[in-house]
Amino acid sequence: MRLAELSEHSGVSTATIKYYLREGLLPPGRQINATTAEYDEEHLRRLRLVRAMIQVGRVPVAKVREVLGHVDDDSLGRSIRLGAALWALPQVPEPDEDDEFVRAAHQEVTTLLDRLGWENAKQLTTISPAYRSLVVAVAAFRRLGYEWGAEQLAPYAELMHRTAVLDLDNLETHPSEAERVEFAILGAILNEPLLRSLHRLAQEEESTRRYGFE
Repeated sequence: MRLAELSEHSGVSTATIKYYLREGLLPPGRQINATTAEYDEEHLRRLRLVRAMIQVGRVPVAKVREVLGHVDDDSLGRSIRLGAALWALPQVPEPDEDDEFVRAAHQEVTTLLDRLGWENAKQLTTISPAYRSLVVAVAAFRRLGYEWGAEQLAPYAELMHRTAVLDLDNLETHPSEAERVEFAILGAILNEPLLRSLHRLAQEEESTRRYGFE
């Protein structure tokens, strides 16, 4: 398809597509002549991924370029490729390691990982943004006087592990490695608000079952 057709199929303006091409977010089309290029379904899929990252995920263009660089890096193994792409997404600020609540949160999260037997997660604690995010969240609870720790978190972690199994089962239905990594990126951007919405709906349902509409 030509640029105008790519725009029509994707709903993205030609000016925006040209910007993505200049920024390296979209691979160049097959050059037909000096002024015309041809695009295919791979371009359309990549364009939709880019739009989801920027519009839904609010990921800055520079970060999108970094994530897509990992997506396209065939030299990386699957786990490293997935992890590198996901870790390139925007993350929470680094926890203040001098904060007593952060230190307590580290201890509770370590206890949690031991309790769950998540040995791989324990090995990644120094580099994992997800680990740091959990520490920050637990520290915030404890700072407000809620003694949330390993015991309270364990049932939630077990539910999330079952969710992760479903995620990877779905990921493995996609035929190519690039599609699998792209699906993981979309999952990080779209599944989290989706799961958050389901969680809130479930809370609304359960609260009205218990307490009515009063």
